[in-house]
Amino acid sequence: MQVGFIGLGIMGAPMAGHLIAGGHSLFLKSRRAVPDALLAAGGTACASAAEVAERSEVVVLMLPDTPDVEAVLFGEGGVAAGLAAGKTGSSAGKTVIDMSSISPIATKDFAGRIRDLGCDYLDAPVSGGEVGAKNAALSIMVGGPEAAFARAEPLFRLMGKTITHVGESGAGQVAKVANQIIVALTIEAVAEGLLFAAKAGADPAKVRQAITGGLATSRILELHGERMIARRFEPGFRIALHQKDLNLALEGARSLGLSLPATALAQQLFSSCVANGLGGADHSALVRALEIAGNHQVAD
Repeated sequence: MQVGFIGLGIMGAPMAGHLIAGGHSLFLKSRRAVPDALLAAGGTACASAAEVAERSEVVVLMLPDTPDVEAVLFGEGGVAAGLAAGKTGSSAGKTVIDMSSISPIATKDFAGRIRDLGCDYLDAPVSGGEVGAKNAALSIMVGGPEAAFARAEPLFRLMGKTITHVGESGAGQVAKVANQIIVALTIEAVAEGLLFAAKAGADPAKVRQAITGGLATSRILELHGERMIARRFEPGFRIALHQKDLNLALEGARSLGLSLPATALAQQLFSSCVANGLGGADHSALVRALEIAGNHQVAD
């Protein structure tokens, strides 16, 4: 297929690389220069999002936030401007796939505007971070028409391991927000447990090892617990992005008349991290907010 890919950051670049390796022709655009590795693999750099859309059957977006997606889709030189300007002069049969994590409410609006242009729109946010993107092991949660999902599923299979069609437009983003709530609260729980162990005089590495075999085990205890102990906070998924996702959760909760008290607490801890210059750190660095408050570190 002729596939456009816009947004080639920590996760987008390896995802695009898997599509090239799968035999697809990739037309690429990023805020920064297209990575040399993707060009060497056969990808083609484009001057604008509109050019990407003109040359592609499917356009994939992997961008930081809702305003970024809106600008790339509908701004000057954006995807919408290029959808109907392909070789046939028609946008019929084209599909836009937004794999960013953005507002479910905005997603429904974007989907309607793209459908008005005669194209399909899928919201397909992912979970798994940089490791999942590099290993083609992402969980992909998809909202949109069943037929469009069926056509796009072979592309998803090249990038992810668990692919789920959740429902209609916006349902994928709802699933991702739920995922981010659970991930944030689990990181917070692991951080509290390891900090308690360290302050009480136990070796947090051995405590982690001991409880990994019990009911408290999780991928977050395994991966992020190790990060907290080893003090490895280089970003796989940045605090600033997780903070954005929890904002979406709390905004959605307000619109639904729903109370999410633990989510609000996790958001405040992320805010404390940002205030201490950790917005660019991995979200496992949430432990630093608790360490600062308790004047004690899990490990040196």
